[in-house]
Amino acid sequence: MQGFNMGRYYPPDASNAPSFNAKPPLSSRTKPSGALTVRFELPFAVWCAHCKPEAIVGQGVRFNAEKKKVGNYYSTPIWSFRMKHSACGGWWEIRTDPKNAKYVVVEGAMRRNYGEEEGGEGEGEGEMKFLSEEERERRRNDAFAMLEGKKGEEVEKKAHTERLGELYDAAEMWRDPYDVNARLRREFREKRKRWKKEDRVKEGMQEKFSFGYEIADATESDVVRAKMVDFGAGAVDEDVQEVVKRPLFTSVKATMTGTGPKKKLKAEIAAEKSRQSLQQSLVGNTRASIDPFLSTETKSSSKLSLGIKRKREEQAAGEVKSLSSATILSEQSAAKAPALTTALVDYDSD
Repeated sequence: MQGFNMGRYYPPDASNAPSFNAKPPLSSRTKPSGALTVRFELPFAVWCAHCKPEAIVGQGVRFNAEKKKVGNYYSTPIWSFRMKHSACGGWWEIRTDPKNAKYVVVEGAMRRNYGEEEGGEGEGEGEMKFLSEEERERRRNDAFAMLEGKKGEEVEKKAHTERLGELYDAAEMWRDPYDVNARLRREFREKRKRWKKEDRVKEGMQEKFSFGYEIADATESDVVRAKMVDFGAGAVDEDVQEVVKRPLFTSVKATMTGTGPKKKLKAEIAAEKSRQSLQQSLVGNTRASIDPFLSTETKSSSKLSLGIKRKREEQAAGEVKSLSSATILSEQSAAKAPALTTALVDYDSD
């Protein structure tokens, strides 16, 4: 349904012609100076000259800019975009350049340098624009240098292509994050099991040998030093081998288990000490009365031992039962007499 008074013609001289909204388009965004507020996106990164130190603003950041016409290039208008940097409050101005089909920073900022611009030094040189001035001049004057340079560039290009392929292959493994994450977690679980096993071995060693310090992990230098040590089979005495084989805490372990030697009584210890002291005193006195200059024949008879009289008495009693005790004593005294006379020497006093 058509609205009221819509689509009807009213002549200019009509007295009762209706009034319509005559405001221009986008009048709410137009300032009194004639500038229009638009949303402007940076076509390249810029350095803000108002920030101290200078800060860089990346490409693609959007600002509310005042757009207005500042001139013409033939019939093409030149537009100016003036915006405010919210970080420091400074104003920038960027204009269009219809001649070169690009944007130009006019005020408040500086365009980031991406390298050599088109139209500058090296234009029309092709691949030679990336070379130094000396290399470029040498290739212009020498055809063989140009040929060698192209061959070298082909080799470098091939190497770079292979390297790019390797990088693409390395990046391909991350295409499926789930598989990569599962593989990494599986490897970590295996390492964690190995670490726990090593920790249990260390704790067992500390508990067994009562170490009061942390046991460090074995390194490659430790392995090398251990290989340099050589333990010869005949270099160690038998006594030392027996000591090495003997456990460190035998007495403690045997006492705890009840399998070790039983503890002697005080009476037994005292009797053993008295017996050893008596034996030492007798042997010492006997050695003092022996002549060291006698022949070797009497050396065997000079060694007196305890209990020899009782042994001989028992042997004599077993062999000859009919003899009397007086006869046995007389025979023993007669047998001992020559030995004692030869062993004991009476030195004259000065």
